[in-house]
Amino acid sequence: MIQVVHTIKEVREQVKAWRAQGLTVGFVPTMGYLHEGHQSLIARSVAENDRTVVSVFVNPMQFAPTEDLESYPRDLEADTSLCDATGADLIFNPEPEEMYTEGFCSFVDMNGPTAELCGKSRPIHFRGVCTVVSKLFHIVTPDKAYFGQKDAQQLAVIRRMVTDLNIPVEIVGCPIIREKDGLAKSSRNTYLNEEERKAALILSKTIYMGQELVKGGMTDAKELIRAMKENIGTEPLARIDYVEAVNFDDISVTDTITDNTLVAMAVYIGKTRLIDNFIVQGKRDAKGVSSC
Repeated sequence: MIQVVHTIKEVREQVKAWRAQGLTVGFVPTMGYLHEGHQSLIARSVAENDRTVVSVFVNPMQFAPTEDLESYPRDLEADTSLCDATGADLIFNPEPEEMYTEGFCSFVDMNGPTAELCGKSRPIHFRGVCTVVSKLFHIVTPDKAYFGQKDAQQLAVIRRMVTDLNIPVEIVGCPIIREKDGLAKSSRNTYLNEEERKAALILSKTIYMGQELVKGGMTDAKELIRAMKENIGTEPLARIDYVEAVNFDDISVTDTITDNTLVAMAVYIGKTRLIDNFIVQGKRDAKGVSSC
């Protein structure tokens, strides 16, 4: 039976015991309300490590006052069942007060990779992400940590942070997991009503269209973005936050589609903000998978 703990002390004691046995530790940081996308990360960690830790923590630091911190879906019982069934060994489910003690005033921030895409419309977001993930890495001390490509900018940011701060953990990026109709798995999909759920398919349809345009030889990023925006515009319930082409390594804007170009979007369907992307890899073959 999987163990659920709520304090940093408990996590450290368990990991210390595993280390004493010479065991390797994988880590999957999440905000809970787990779905098949999270499950794929946990399964990858279980396959590659002796023990796997999953954190379930809705991090208040990465939410702006106008965002959905209070309404973000939570279901620890279901999360525990999924983690247990997938083979994880430990869930770390702290309260905010455990992670951010009274007087907390230290942060991990970043320039460059956080400036574009989600960083424009969510300016405090990545400061919160980097701070909490750095703390979690120091608490769990994993050998490997697993992140999904759906949050491609986050993946790039975490890789940069680990390199810059010499954190001894290998970051493993894993493919986007989709519903049967193509919609990228997301905890926020539960916000969508029936009409909005159908409308949300415009994201994956536009991703597939963009992939085909690149496979067909399109290299002009502005032309690609224009075509993708026009396609999104055919859905009345969709409102574009951004559609951009950037270098996947440093999230810098690019004018030319080449290997390792990330084509990413954020689109509001009603009040729900959804993201999706694809990465161009290997002889300009546009793929919805990462390098894991």
